[in-house]
Amino acid sequence: MCIGIPMQVVEADGRFALCEGRGERRRINTALVGEVSSGDWLLVFLDDARERIDTDRATEVNAALDLVLGAMQGLEAQEDAGFALPSQMSPEQMRALTGA
Repeated sequence: MCIGIPMQVVEADGRFALCEGRGERRRINTALVGEVSSGDWLLVFLDDARERIDTDRATEVNAALDLVLGAMQGLEAQEDAGFALPSQMSPEQMRALTGA
């Protein structure tokens, strides 16, 4: 299983970008998403950007990753995840989420 990490572009350099996310700074291959600029958010899998995302989506993914990390550390789950879980979404919201 691969987990996408939201990372923000600090500096673009051709097919690569210096990005920061979740306390790390890494050189990311951007060939699959095209030209990027400082401030852009990317969803990164194994040092390859696979998708451009907006700030809201980056926040949601980071919140989900924080919940997973907390569960792995044995912490109690917070009642409010800070975003709508798919199980709590309306059919219209699910279609928007999945692109169906």
